[in-house]
Amino acid sequence: MSLLAVASPVSAESTAIINVNVIPMSSETVLGARTVIVTDGEIVVIGDVDDTAVPGDAVVVDGTDRFLIPGLFEMHGHLPDVNSGRLDRILHLYVANGITTVRGMLGQPSHLDLRDALQKGDRLGPRLYTSGPSLNGRSVTSPERAISMVEQQHAAGYDFLKIHPGLTREEFDAMAATANRLGMRFAGHVPEDVGIERALAAGIATIDHLDGYMESLLRPHDDPSGGLSGPFGVFIADQADETKITGIVAATVEAGTWNVPTDSLFRHWASSEADPDDMMDWPEMKYMPADTVERWRRAKRDLLDDANYHPDTAARAVALRQQLILELHRNGAGLLLGSDSPQIFNVPGFAIHRELEYLVDAGLTPFEALQSGTVNPAEFFGRPGDVGVVETGAEADLILLDANPLDDITNTRRIHGVMLHGRWLSRTELDGLLKRLER
Repeated sequence: MSLLAVASPVSAESTAIINVNVIPMSSETVLGARTVIVTDGEIVVIGDVDDTAVPGDAVVVDGTDRFLIPGLFEMHGHLPDVNSGRLDRILHLYVANGITTVRGMLGQPSHLDLRDALQKGDRLGPRLYTSGPSLNGRSVTSPERAISMVEQQHAAGYDFLKIHPGLTREEFDAMAATANRLGMRFAGHVPEDVGIERALAAGIATIDHLDGYMESLLRPHDDPSGGLSGPFGVFIADQADETKITGIVAATVEAGTWNVPTDSLFRHWASSEADPDDMMDWPEMKYMPADTVERWRRAKRDLLDDANYHPDTAARAVALRQQLILELHRNGAGLLLGSDSPQIFNVPGFAIHRELEYLVDAGLTPFEALQSGTVNPAEFFGRPGDVGVVETGAEADLILLDANPLDDITNTRRIHGVMLHGRWLSRTELDGLLKRLER
């Protein structure tokens, strides 16, 4: 039996979730004893359980003592080619973890058709926003080439541009000017030759991984690494001047740039908090191929063994990133939930729940952390009230939880069922998906 068949949607037009606690995410509240009715992929009724009639043909889901939240966004994910044997694994891991929308950060032509198939429900998986192939030091060889790539990707219909390291200042400026002229967002890394101040001034939509922030905290001419700062500045955190955080946060707010911290990627790769041999035994690793997990182990071990790596400096990097995350949030620079999965010890879907926990570790409340994966992405995509909320008229991408995530953010892992584009997937069906992905 195919994975798609295991998770096929219910044929009825309506689904009713009865006597459920609703966390709308438009406000920090719990609406108790509600009946939520979904018809044709849209939330059509949220009413008092005693006063709301249930359609006769509806599939009924018991929400008693459970909590309904919007489906989560993964704002920095990676998908392989449509013809890859790995694609369904990644899509289904997202679904099983309540990820109902993914922003694909390394696009390719096949993802344009995949985006349409996912939107129509022809393939089981989250909705997709996709970049085109990345603009980087190899793909871009001149300012003219940068202009050409932007124009081609705009014409092809990609949702945004992905920026990788290696662009010169001239190439970056040509890219940014063309993208702004065409009204096409660009997002991702901050090339070393550009720097974060210029990236912000040019209108970068999101900075991912807090890339460039650690370098911005150095005093002038105080980088002892010769430009070899390690992943996201892990080698140079001992040289960072934290008093400069206020200024770079203010510049981020003024620019209107969002951040996708992917702190799970940083901590899983660059922190010595956990030994890579132990991380191989994390429960979610059984859903990834053994050679992939071994490759992740070697990558982390290689970094820990690097002559420039010092655990104390790495620990300071973790603390500085937490401070940056909290100050960005407190000052109104938007945060977006993302993990960069599948990547070093970041299993699709599972890593998003770890990311939520790291955001709370940084000082956000559970509600604020959840906002980064619900209402904030909806605002970023210009769809407030349409997605990322549990409200009448919103699209029915939902997660039914067995415990309140506002009390404990780890409760987002306690998934009773997922509604994807109006399709109800029970815990039994989700377990069936996961079982078939186990090694």
